[in-house]
Amino acid sequence: MNIGTDPDFQDRLVNEREAAAFLCYTVRALQNWRVRGGGPKFVKVSSRSIRYTRRDLNEWVEARKISHTAQYVT
Repeated sequence: MNIGTDPDFQDRLVNEREAAAFLCYTVRALQNWRVRGGGPKFVKVSSRSIRYTRRDLNEWVEARKISHTAQYVT
């Protein structure tokens, strides 16, 4: 199915590897964020199964966009 014609594309669940690849981070980074906080929202399907929606990944990225370094707050 074409992404443009799939109305559920943004809400479909992706696994850790897919989420990490999308964000250009490692799976370990996602795991650390889940423990420490600060990462994208996730769905805990079971004790060993974590999923993300593309929508939540995109929202997490959008929330971190800045236009110049003076906006950056640590």
